[in-house]
Amino acid sequence: MPDARFFLTADPLTVADLAALTGAEVLRGGDAVITTVAPLSQADRGAIAFLGDRRHAAALATTHAGAVFVSPAMAGGTPADTAVLATRFPQAAWAMAASRLHPVVEADETPGVHPQAELEDSVRIGAGAVISAGARIGRGTVIGANTVIGPGVAIGRGCRIGANVCIGFSLIGDRVRIASGAVIGEAGFGAAGSATGPVDIPQLGRVIIQDDVTVGSNSCIDRGAFDDTVIGEGTKIDNLVHIAHNVVLGRFCLIAAQVGISGSVVIGDGVMFGGQAGVGDHQTIGAGAKIGGAAAVLSDVPAGETWSGYPAKPLRRFLRETAWLAKQASSRAKGKRDE
Repeated sequence: MPDARFFLTADPLTVADLAALTGAEVLRGGDAVITTVAPLSQADRGAIAFLGDRRHAAALATTHAGAVFVSPAMAGGTPADTAVLATRFPQAAWAMAASRLHPVVEADETPGVHPQAELEDSVRIGAGAVISAGARIGRGTVIGANTVIGPGVAIGRGCRIGANVCIGFSLIGDRVRIASGAVIGEAGFGAAGSATGPVDIPQLGRVIIQDDVTVGSNSCIDRGAFDDTVIGEGTKIDNLVHIAHNVVLGRFCLIAAQVGISGSVVIGDGVMFGGQAGVGDHQTIGAGAKIGGAAAVLSDVPAGETWSGYPAKPLRRFLRETAWLAKQASSRAKGKRDE
């Protein structure tokens, strides 16, 4: 169930109601009552899930979901006690259901501290800042001018939040530094095809930032799609870094400017990134690894290794290949001059 501090839970819907909402066809269980949405592996009897890729057919066969959106061709792979809605666009249908069942808690952006916010002693709030209902801010924290702290956000003690920062859907530890212009907790990028074009997929997770983290100016950390985006304690993030939804970043990592980390990447403790490096989605980078500047990581990186290049590969291999290419180019250029 999405965190109630950030997402409402609307009245339940029957499977027949969901069919009317999404245009899906009820194949079984139209009277089943649905209260929430979830992935196949996490769904219970009150949840609706979806199968968007045949590769996850095994998860469909073992799901405990009360209902599922599936393509007509995959309808036969559902458990016998699960309600079934058939549609050509199961993920888009699930997105519509999620938006209906779990609307976000909207912020009142009137400058000042909302009466339902909780501030401990010696919190300082800059001019024009917005502290929304249900927000909690720990002792000694400073909130910069024109910064917006969204509903339900928790910020620990001794933090320094710069000017023009936007924080929502987030739980933040102690002694965290977030520089001006950073955006924490906005929706991660997700869209699903439908008959009328791409549909935004609601992002129902949170951002968890542990103690002693630094986030640089104009960096963006997206909230999770369903699970959380996590930034481990003591990690230092430079300016203009983007961390996408569901990333789990270990402790004491160092990330230089303009790095981009795609969704669902898992990064171990003590990993270092050079500037402008990028990581493709669903990769794993082991503890203590080093990623060179402008490298493009498109496969898993073992712990302790140093990778560089495009696509990234172990550093020694990258240097050998670069030297060989330079030698070939030099030989060819020399041959042309001798002709």
